[in-house]
Amino acid sequence: MPSLRLGNTAPDFQAETTAGPINFHEWIGDSWAILFSHPGDFTPVCTTELGEVARRADDFAKRNVKVIGISANSLDDHHKWVEDINEYGAKYGPTNVQFPIIADADRKISTLYDMLDEQDATNRDSKGLPFTIRTIFVIDPKKVIRLTISYPASTGRNFDEVIRVIDSLQLGDKYKVTTPVNWNKGDDVIVHPSVNNDEAKKLFPDVTFHKQPYLRTTPLQV
Repeated sequence: MPSLRLGNTAPDFQAETTAGPINFHEWIGDSWAILFSHPGDFTPVCTTELGEVARRADDFAKRNVKVIGISANSLDDHHKWVEDINEYGAKYGPTNVQFPIIADADRKISTLYDMLDEQDATNRDSKGLPFTIRTIFVIDPKKVIRLTISYPASTGRNFDEVIRVIDSLQLGDKYKVTTPVNWNKGDDVIVHPSVNNDEAKKLFPDVTFHKQPYLRTTPLQV
């Protein structure tokens, strides 16, 4: 099966989750979505990650983003593990995992989204079957894949970066702009190459035209 690429429609599926059964596309609805896999329940790095995602619930809600986790574990394990996540996470701030976690013990969804670990020989279950790596899919309301990031099992993710990219994507969808290196919300943006100079002046009164004719930057108050 070919790998999923940016611009592909995110495959639909049905799944059992800690919040009940879902149809993925119906669950997304008119929101953005993050589907992220973790190697296994009751593991240290994953415990820190899901706690952080829970603590960032308001940040995701402000951006109309729904979050859903997945691993090759059972619902019973997920429910028990959430207690650990909340308890440990409380060391860093109020932590209450409310987002659903998919039970994918048969690895059907993990295979569909090419999430299984083909590299780390230690990231296996007792039968030698691979667990998932730390994959993130950001999916827009049209169910199009807009971002994919894969981390090895040994490295926890940076969710500041995930939120930063979502800010960039949502800004670019609404305005004719792109974002430069290390951009953060509130920084100047780049006028999209499809916008000519006359249009740029009308759309962005504070635009700066640089010596390089393809570079035009502007503040953007939103």
